[in-house]
Amino acid sequence: MIRSMTAYASAELLGPAGTLSCELRTVNHRYLELSPRLPDDLRNFESALRERIAAKLSRGKLDLTVRLRANESRSESLQINQALLSRLAELNLDMSARFSGLQVEFTDLLRFPGVMQQAEVDQDELQAALFDVLDRALDALTATREREGAKLADLLKERLDGIERVVTEVRGWMPEIRAALRARLEGRLADLKQPADPGRLEQELVLQITRTDVDEELDRLSTHIAEARRVLGLKEPVGRRLDFLMQEFNREANTLGSKSVDARSTNAAVELKVLIEQMREQVQNIE
Repeated sequence: MIRSMTAYASAELLGPAGTLSCELRTVNHRYLELSPRLPDDLRNFESALRERIAAKLSRGKLDLTVRLRANESRSESLQINQALLSRLAELNLDMSARFSGLQVEFTDLLRFPGVMQQAEVDQDELQAALFDVLDRALDALTATREREGAKLADLLKERLDGIERVVTEVRGWMPEIRAALRARLEGRLADLKQPADPGRLEQELVLQITRTDVDEELDRLSTHIAEARRVLGLKEPVGRRLDFLMQEFNREANTLGSKSVDARSTNAAVELKVLIEQMREQVQNIE
């Protein structure tokens, strides 16, 4: 299954502690890199969130933002720890007598840890709600990546068809190219004042043809085309496999160009490199 690494998705639901919202943004990355931003009440679930995401995504830089907006019923459950507040008030009076310039506002006392208390939320219920909203966002993200991936797959197939066309053309030209190479060599030898040894002529011709033979490169290109088409049909993430194939495609195109002794095959090698580079840019965005 071809899936793009660039996508955005969000989800929201009402949980036991309030309204949970989850936003996911992914861009290209060689591996899976997570950057979670969670409210304090949910930080203890970060490890479990990472595992849940890694089970569904294999590549991409993912920014995860979770927000928790308390509902009215939970806000109304706020209580003041009267014993702690009384003790802080006593300490304030004592300090004020000793330090005349000391001033403590009531709101400062409320911000002291433990003064404001809220009804505890069941952690299992909170985790279940968090996983629920995350799964919804992940499903939406995956659907978007698959839609974009389908478009990328179509573009890759077009490039593969182009590469196959070039390979077929070069194969058809090779007998003519070899014949022209032989004619050039015979013409050069004919210009020599002394007649050339026929055996030596054949040896030189075989050597030149061997140096310029591209049958092996063409065969490997055909093999890579077939493998790329097979990989595009797999149901698993294939980005890394395609990365490797692009390197192999490029190697054969370079060798084809270095062995060229004909303008047509030189131009074909250039066209191959253009097609392969276009594919490489598209593959960089595939999971």
